[in-house]
Amino acid sequence: MSKPPDNPSDPFKKALAEATRVLADDPEMGVTYSVDPPGMNNDGLRLPQISRRMTRDEVLLARGTADGYALRRRHHDAGTFNHYAPQGQMARDLYEAMEHARCEAVGARTMPGTAGNIDARIAVEASRKGYDNVGEREEVPLSVAAGYLIRQMATGRDLPEGAEQAAGLWREFFQGQAGPTLEGLQGNLADQAAFARMARQIIDDLGYGDQLGDDPDAEDTDDEATPEDEPQDGDEPDSTGDEDEADSQEADAAQSQEQTQDAAQAEISMDDEADMESGEEQEVPEGDAPTEPPPPPPVSEADPGYEVFDQAHDEIIRAEELAEPAELERLRAYLDKQLEPIKGAVGRLANKLQRRLQAKQNRSWEFDLEEGTLDAGRLARVVANPTTPLSFKVEKDTEFRDTVVTILLDNSGSMRGRPISIAAICADVLSQTLERCDVKTEVLGFTTRAWKGGQAREAWLNAGRPQRPGRLNDLRHIIYKGADAPWRRARTNLGLMMKEGLLKENIDGEALEWAHKRLVQRPEARKILMVISDGAPVDDSTLSVNPANYLEKHLRDVIAMVERRKQVELIAIGIGHDVTRYYSRAVTITDAEQLAGAMTEQLAGLFDSDPRKRARVLGMKHAG
Repeated sequence: MSKPPDNPSDPFKKALAEATRVLADDPEMGVTYSVDPPGMNNDGLRLPQISRRMTRDEVLLARGTADGYALRRRHHDAGTFNHYAPQGQMARDLYEAMEHARCEAVGARTMPGTAGNIDARIAVEASRKGYDNVGEREEVPLSVAAGYLIRQMATGRDLPEGAEQAAGLWREFFQGQAGPTLEGLQGNLADQAAFARMARQIIDDLGYGDQLGDDPDAEDTDDEATPEDEPQDGDEPDSTGDEDEADSQEADAAQSQEQTQDAAQAEISMDDEADMESGEEQEVPEGDAPTEPPPPPPVSEADPGYEVFDQAHDEIIRAEELAEPAELERLRAYLDKQLEPIKGAVGRLANKLQRRLQAKQNRSWEFDLEEGTLDAGRLARVVANPTTPLSFKVEKDTEFRDTVVTILLDNSGSMRGRPISIAAICADVLSQTLERCDVKTEVLGFTTRAWKGGQAREAWLNAGRPQRPGRLNDLRHIIYKGADAPWRRARTNLGLMMKEGLLKENIDGEALEWAHKRLVQRPEARKILMVISDGAPVDDSTLSVNPANYLEKHLRDVIAMVERRKQVELIAIGIGHDVTRYYSRAVTITDAEQLAGAMTEQLAGLFDSDPRKRARVLGMKHAG
C-alpha cells in the first residue's frame, strides 16, 4: 500500500506539470510553483503556488496560467516576434498583449478546454487589479484592453466580468480607430508574421505609429544585399523572457552603440589626417567659428522622451509660503477637530510601531567582547572563577538609526474630504513617532497650480498649438516638513491641506522623480519613499493633446528607474484604487480609515529583522 503524499496538493501539481508539457509540445520544459509572479523563460515556466488547501481559485488560476504559457510556448516564435517588435514602449506593450491573445486564441480552436481555464485566470487577474470597479479609461491601460478585445474577437467568447468592464471602456475607441484592419483578424491568427504586420497596423491606427520604428519588411530588402553585416533575428532573445535576459539585451545594444560611435570617430580621425597630408586643410577664422549651445538636459532621467512645454511657472514651495501663520494655525485646528474621533486609534498604532522599533534597539547588542560596556550579566562567571576575564558588550548600530523616510502625499482634487484629512494626520503622527526613534522624516505633497492647464497652456495656445507639446500644466510641489526640521516646527504646516482650492490635478511621475532626487542627496545610508495616492495621474490639459497614456507611461518609467537603481526603497499605498498595477511593492485599501494601519504595518515591515516576515508584509497586495 503506497504512502499518501505529505502535501495533498503534490499529485495535482505533478499532473498539471505533465499536462502543461504535453500542451506546450516540450517534454523537457521545466515547471515550478512559486509565490513569485508567474513567468516564462527559455528554461521553463513559473506557475502560482498552490497551498495544501487547494482552494478553487488557486486551482483555476494555476490551470489558466499554465495553459496560457503553454500555448505561447507552442504557437509563438521569438525570432518572428522580435523581427516585427516596435521600438516605443506603448507600442511594444500593445504588440505584446495582442500576440499573447493570438496564441491563446489559436490554442482554443484546437483545444477548447483551454479557453475555459484561461477565462478563469483572466477573471482572477482582473478582480485583483480592480477592473470590475473601474469607471474611467485612465484606470485601464490601453494595452490590457487591447489584449482582451483581440481575444474576444478571435474566440467569440464573452469576457469575464472584470475584463469586460475594462475592455468596454476602450471598445468604441479601439474598434472605431482600427475597425477596417480588424476585419482580417481571423485570417491572420494562424500566421504569426501576418498577424504581426496586422498588429503594427492596428498600433498605427490607434495613434502610436511614431513608436513603430522602421518597417522590418523594408529592412529585409536591405539585408539581402549585405547579409553578412546584419545579425539574424533568431539570435535575439524573446522579449517575454526574465529581466536578466532584457538586461543582457540592453547591455548588448549599449556595447554595439559604443562600437559604432568608436568606428565613426576613427573614420573622422582618418579623414582629418588625409586632409592634412594632402595639404587641403581649411582654416576657419576665429570669429566665424560656429558656437552651437549644448542641447538642454532631458526633463526626466527616467524617460528622455518625456516633454514639458513650459517649466517656467512650476514651483517647489514650502507650506508656510502658501498661507499666513494665523491661517495655518486655524487650518491645523480644523484638521485636529475633524479627526478627533480617529486620532486615538492612529496614536495607538503609532505607539505600537514605536515599541516595535525600540524593542529592536534594546536587543541590538554584541556580547563577549574585550572592551566596551561591562556586561553585568556575565559577572557570575568571574565570581565563580576569578581567572575568567571580564566580559564587555557594545550596542550595535541598527539599520533604522541611519534612515530617512519620505512620505509623498497625493494632493489632487480626488483626495478632497476624508482621504486627505486622514493622510495628513497619519503623516503627522508617524513623523512624530519616527522622530522619537531617531528616524528622520520628510513630508511632501504634489498637485498643480491650476485646473485644466495654467500659464503653460496659455503659452502653448499663443504659440499656435504645436502638436504633442508634452505636459501642459504648472506643477506645484509642496514641502510640508523637511527631513532635518523637527516635528514641532512643521506641525501646523500639514493643516494647509485643508485650505480651500489647494487640491487640483496630479502628475505623479514628475512628483515621484522629484522626491527621489531629494532622497538620494541625503547622507543617510538607508532611504525609504512611501507614496500615498488614490489612482492614476490625471491632468486634463495634458491628456487632451497627448496620447491617453502619456502621464501613466512616464509614471511607470520613473518607478522602473527607482526600482532599478535600488538607492531608495519604494512602497505605495492606494486609497480606493489599485496602485499595484504601477508599484511592485504596494497595498490597496478600500477605506481611508484603514490608512493608519497600512502605513504603520508597511513601515514596521521594512524595519523587521526577519526577512521572511518582512517579505510577507511588503508582499501583500490588499488590506481589508
